[in-house]
Amino acid sequence: QVQLKELGGDSVQAGGSLRLSCASSGPTYSFNCMGWFRQAPGKGREGVAVIFTSGGSTWYEDSVKGRFTISYDNAKNTVYLQMNSLKAEDTAMYYCAAECDHGITEPDFGYWGQGTQVTVSS
Repeated sequence: QVQLKELGGDSVQAGGSLRLSCASSGPTYSFNCMGWFRQAPGKGREGVAVIFTSGGSTWYEDSVKGRFTISYDNAKNTVYLQMNSLKAEDTAMYYCAAECDHGITEPDFGYWGQGTQVTVSS
């Protein structure tokens, strides 16, 4: 069974940086896309960034454009999220997702990690 494991969540001050990673384990499987979602307390889960693994195309949520960068290491089947200039409003549980079907919204992804907490203090 394919499993996704996120690493890299931490508590940082506003303006700081973090790098999240998400690696898959289990049967060898090449995902067509991988992405990051986040859920802040009391809010729904929202997409942050998505990358299509074959062509490298990316999508970013407007509030993170210019600050976050998603990347993919094909050899390691691992996706990263480099987060710079962090703001208090970036505080959330960050989830990795993989294998999108017809779209890049939450229900389109087939596999999910357990999440890693990012807390940004102002």
